Amino acid sequence: MKIWLVGVLVLCSIGLSACLEKNEELAKNDDEQKQPMEELKTPVTYKVDTKKETKPLVVNIIDPNTLEIIKTLIPQDLGYETDFETYKKEIEQLAYELARGTETEAGYDKRMVLDRMGEDGQIVKGSPRIILKESELVDRVLEASINGNDVKIPLYVTESDYYVEDIPHLEEVLIASYTTYFNISDVDRNKNIELSAKAINNVVVGSGDIFSFNTMTGPRDTENGYQPAPEIINKKLVMGIGGGVCQTSSTLFNVVDQLPVKYVERHHHSLDVGYVPKGRDATVSYGSLDFRFQNTSRAPFLVKAIYGNGLLTIEVRTSKKYEDTLTAE
Repeated sequence: MKIWLVGVLVLCSIGLSACLEKNEELAKNDDEQKQPMEELKTPVTYKVDTKKETKPLVVNIIDPNTLEIIKTLIPQDLGYETDFETYKKEIEQLAYELARGTETEAGYDKRMVLDRMGEDGQIVKGSPRIILKESELVDRVLEASINGNDVKIPLYVTESDYYVEDIPHLEEVLIASYTTYFNISDVDRNKNIELSAKAINNVVVGSGDIFSFNTMTGPRDTENGYQPAPEIINKKLVMGIGGGVCQTSSTLFNVVDQLPVKYVERHHHSLDVGYVPKGRDATVSYGSLDFRFQNTSRAPFLVKAIYGNGLLTIEVRTSKKYEDTLTAE
């Protein structure tokens, strides 16, 4: 009996000890689980950067041909919100410079280089007229300045207006002609007349095309073969490279004046010249004074320049089917 009682006591003692250890372990685990919960009760503070500013709106002006950004504007810095009229004038000046160029950069505006008929009867291509519409660019930039946006430059391209199939027939009919004379002994001056006449020979003027004498002849300088010769500047006869070229431009005026054309630009000499009647001249100076006219008829025509033997003859010819169109208007 005693042995049994002792055994029971031993078992109870072991069980009690195990229970106590189990409770201690559970309590420890419970404390470990409670620890993070207590830490969460600690208030968390966040730092806010009150000095951080939003980026200003920008307007990018894009070249429509290359898709490159050529100018970036920040309307806020230019007074868009504080002085709108001044901002608008800034944009108008920018549009003007992009269109017409500055002293250091060429503008987008380009005069048409008219096509011409080659010696083989095939067309030698020129280049189209390109106009940057300034008012449209200003409107686009002002609209984009509200929320910031990209703006493509509005370019308008005009090709020469004629039918290729008409080219072989443009010499068929003589519509107008004019001849001026020069002294064959004045070699240098005559060379200038010859070079400028060659530059406008066989030029095709389509319906609505604008002919620019300076554009078609190019720079009149020694690199292009032009010689020093007498020319009229400010009512004085002085030596200048290309003297005599005005005889070509004046002869051309007297030819096209017989056609349905509109004069875009024409200037008189400051003194009378002897190769055309008074008031029938058209002086030119590369880079400043030009002679320009627009073909207002619905027909293309060909300019022919014949130089030699002390005379310069310029003709206008066209296809038989356009004869009535050019003579009736």
